[in-house]
Amino acid sequence: MPAQIPPAHTPPARTEPVRLGDVWVALAGLSAVFLLEMLDNSVLTVALPTIGRDLSASTTSLQWVSGAYSVAFGGLMLLFGSVADRFGRRRTMLTGLVLLALVSAATPLVTSVEQLVVVRALMGLAAAMTTPGSMALTFRLVATDDLRVRALTVVSTAGLVGLAVGPTIGGLVLAVAPWQVLLVANAPIALVALVGIRAGVRPDGPDDLHREPLDLLGAALGTAAVTGVLVTPTLAVEGAGTAAWAVAAATIAAVAGFVLRERTARSPMLDLALLARPLVASGLAHKAAAGLATAGLSWLVTLQLQSAWGWPPALAAVGTLPQVVVLLAAGRFVGPFVRRVGLERAAWTSATAVVVGLAVFTVAGRTGYPAVAVALALVAVGMRVVGAVAGNNVLAGLPADRTSIGAALVDTASELATAVGISATGTVLAVLVPGSVTVAHPTAAHTTAVLGAVQVAGAVVTCAAALLVGVGILRGRRRRTDPAPTSAPLPSTQQPAPTTSQESSRA
Repeated sequence: MPAQIPPAHTPPARTEPVRLGDVWVALAGLSAVFLLEMLDNSVLTVALPTIGRDLSASTTSLQWVSGAYSVAFGGLMLLFGSVADRFGRRRTMLTGLVLLALVSAATPLVTSVEQLVVVRALMGLAAAMTTPGSMALTFRLVATDDLRVRALTVVSTAGLVGLAVGPTIGGLVLAVAPWQVLLVANAPIALVALVGIRAGVRPDGPDDLHREPLDLLGAALGTAAVTGVLVTPTLAVEGAGTAAWAVAAATIAAVAGFVLRERTARSPMLDLALLARPLVASGLAHKAAAGLATAGLSWLVTLQLQSAWGWPPALAAVGTLPQVVVLLAAGRFVGPFVRRVGLERAAWTSATAVVVGLAVFTVAGRTGYPAVAVALALVAVGMRVVGAVAGNNVLAGLPADRTSIGAALVDTASELATAVGISATGTVLAVLVPGSVTVAHPTAAHTTAVLGAVQVAGAVVTCAAALLVGVGILRGRRRRTDPAPTSAPLPSTQQPAPTTSQESSRA
């Protein structure tokens, strides 16, 4: 039987907050955690050409500078979600923040691309320790859906602004400082998050935790499966035929072993039945679609502006400002929009906007910067909504004692989609562009090859993201005929998570 995961801790000595100002210290710390998650990859994206030249890195090596973080993060997220439920969510988050600060501060010691990949993997491990608890704790800070969406919007705003301003900040910093500064900057943000969580989030009590054994075999199989999915196309592109086939076979075996293990283990890392819940499946699909499209667009825009059009990093950073402006300006409209159309429709329409943005860039991006600006704005509009709504839908579709694993699922879906987006675009570029995409003095033929590869990669990622949106819409419709999920009892001071029937009445 699957292990029963206890509900997140709610301080028994106080009543539920009636406004967000009552929990502002906790929200500040949790927002800083999400800022780290989203800022980390985006701020480094604009620096990839500079890193490639500085460390003499190949295209596939640059792919793993970003991909190593996503692989470690996505592969270990569920494991550390389980660890947090057993040994304390607050304790696990604080440990991860300390590790992240230390690894970030050590970045100036990096002298090769291999060392940088290791640093990025360690950062992903630290992020896997900190992130699962952030959404679950935010969801449980308040009791009503309106306040929950507002709280999740506050936290996601910090992350989405980080995602949007990351390239701008990165480009401006590169104009006056080495690229290592971009990673060292994680350390002070981690310290801010640490202070906010220590001051605003109470430690878990003994009744909030359980001592079921960790599913280490399931965690190992899951991590192996994720890594194999990303490594196989890279090996195939590099011509390592035998190795590619061997890794592909090992990946299939790992996926099958993971499914079998989670179905038969007494204390599985992930109860696979949770994924079949309509609201959970649709929310994860929309979140993954948005993450896939955003990751693809971010890298493709950076490469087109710098490697194809020859823009310096600072100008390329300014070129991403439409995304920043829209993200900041759209914040006040999220709540009214969600109340008007309902949570389910808000999720799929916002995910669709992200995919349409990537499609606009794919079809018209090479015609000039105005098309790029429109694509960035569309993606920003969609991400502004889906960042809060899809996660809320997943948690609302789960029993009340499963929100921690639900938060881990949301972040795992997003990170895996990001890693797949990076892997897919990197693989297409490596196949279609001779040599490296970051040559110092590109020829006309090289520029043409880069533009063509960017368009093909954009089309591949757009189709994959659109398919995920379609799956999300179909699964969301299923919930109207499926029974509502049941919830385990919560402490008297905590309200239950909304059920499917409750969600239908609100929408």
